[in-house]
Amino acid sequence: MSTPTGAGRLDLPGTPIFDGDTSRRGFRMNKLFMSLRDAAARERFLADEAAYCREFRLSAEQEQAVLARDWQAMIDLGGSIFYVYKLAMMDGRSMQYLGGVFTGMGEDDFLAAMRAGGRRDG
Repeated sequence: MSTPTGAGRLDLPGTPIFDGDTSRRGFRMNKLFMSLRDAAARERFLADEAAYCREFRLSAEQEQAVLARDWQAMIDLGGSIFYVYKLAMMDGRSMQYLGGVFTGMGEDDFLAAMRAGGRRDG
């Protein structure tokens, strides 16, 4: 039986794959991000970010990534972009900003590329 082109492919350079293993690795960090939907949780987080991270028992690497706003590290440590974005919104950052971070472009360049039909590699 043949598989569709690209099916099951996990070797997409520069493209993090969010699979079951990644989900398990980032579970606590993603729970923290999801908690930020609640105004009271946001206030507690902003009052003492490190203490809030410890409540969720993040790994030392995850806590450092959150505190430093190291967006790429958060993804590499199991963060889902949809959950990481909740933290970015608290900092007044847009999805286009994150797109720029993850592609090595500035926010304006990333937005211009999307308006021009998307980024083209190769």
